[in-house]
Amino acid sequence: MNQPSRDSNLTWHDGEVSRQNRTDTLGQHGATLWFTGLSGSGKSTIAVALEAELHRRGKLSYRLDGDNIRLGINKNLGFSAEDRTENIRRIGEVAKLFADAGVITLSSFISPYAADRYGVRALHDAAGLPFFEVYVECPLDEAERRDPKGLYKKARAGEIRNFTGIDDPYETPAAPELTLRTDQLSLDQEVEAIISYLIERGVLREG
Repeated sequence: MNQPSRDSNLTWHDGEVSRQNRTDTLGQHGATLWFTGLSGSGKSTIAVALEAELHRRGKLSYRLDGDNIRLGINKNLGFSAEDRTENIRRIGEVAKLFADAGVITLSSFISPYAADRYGVRALHDAAGLPFFEVYVECPLDEAERRDPKGLYKKARAGEIRNFTGIDDPYETPAAPELTLRTDQLSLDQEVEAIISYLIERGVLREG
């Protein structure tokens, strides 16, 4: 996933402000929470609620949402396997920059392929940045029942191709840091579980 630059004349330019300087300024550690799951599983809903709770606690976070990103930086990409991989590669790089800046980054993407998610994790690991995969688990029939955007209905009718869970696969995470069963937990319980985990990992403090 992480290919070297095609231009051998490029060199990373470090500044005078370190990651620790930014951490001290913000009073928090940067990290990426990567929400993955089927369309309609609740990824964006959880990220929105979590962002609000982090703001209430005086913490700086930012949501990178699948649709929002495809309306901007990735608007030239479709939904083929190759385009999905490039979509995740780009957002992985953006998430890494946000985390390096000290922001708690909430990335909500179906990201159906395990190799692509592993590539984003490896990117963060190489930079020494925390990366937490959050599997937003929801049975297909429940996600299809919710169908908040009417996408499953269109996919079943053949109006959308390469739709995850219908004619494209979703590769379940093998070892996510957190698994949230959105057909069993309330939104408050899901947010509480994430906050507790971030406290446990030292990203947040109690209170």
